[in-house]
Amino acid sequence: MNLRRAFSLLIGTALVSISLMPQQSSGQSAPSVSVKNIVLVHGAWADGSSWSKVIPILDAKGFHVVCVQNPLTSLADDVAATNRTIDAQDGPVLLVGHSYGGAVITEAGNNPKVVGLVYVAAFAPDAGESSGSLAKPYGPTPGGAEIRPIEDGFLVITPKGILEDFAQDLPLAEKTDLIATQGATQGAVLGATITTAAWHTKPSWFVIASNDRMIAPEQERVTAKRMDATTLTLATSHVAMLAKPKEVADFIAAAASLKHAPEVASK
Repeated sequence: MNLRRAFSLLIGTALVSISLMPQQSSGQSAPSVSVKNIVLVHGAWADGSSWSKVIPILDAKGFHVVCVQNPLTSLADDVAATNRTIDAQDGPVLLVGHSYGGAVITEAGNNPKVVGLVYVAAFAPDAGESSGSLAKPYGPTPGGAEIRPIEDGFLVITPKGILEDFAQDLPLAEKTDLIATQGATQGAVLGATITTAAWHTKPSWFVIASNDRMIAPEQERVTAKRMDATTLTLATSHVAMLAKPKEVADFIAAAASLKHAPEVASK
């Protein structure tokens, strides 16, 4: 073998070796691998049907999707229910939470199977904060005026609140379904504090609902920025996943690649 050919083979071998080396990423971003298991966590005054429009879109993309049915009796109970569902999956999990479900995934996201967090018009408290304390600086929202106590400290939203504030941009038939399926929520969950906020150590994404009348949109923007989350802003009510399911599902699917992206413009 002549010297020139030997040198060429040496260089070629080196280039192949370099191309096979794992690539390092910076910041919050995780390795560039896809997650197949997506666990969806509903919020207060709701159930798993909150995700009924998103599930078939994600299924069609090849994901394995499971919805947690939160008892809404305490933050600890809801975190436990979420952890049971996470533990039942056969690999890494992308955890998605709506509204109060954001507080649930903030705590449950510390499960070692969870590799990323997606917040949809949600609370994302830090350690020592609660959903209620996070909202306090932004003042009362229109929807808050429509929350009523029933027995044993549980709360419900009036039909007027769902029609005008919770889901004002949905068709009437869908609003009626939300009235019928809302889950009474223990008021104490809104004051329960987070022990360890998983978004400090795991990559996060956030859908901001700019017409939200339950959580102040400014709170969502500030929270997402504090988390250094990749964001998508949608001109929807509080139930962004029902108002614009394709956009929300596509955002979740993109998050499952575990790659941070520049902020997405409002739609």
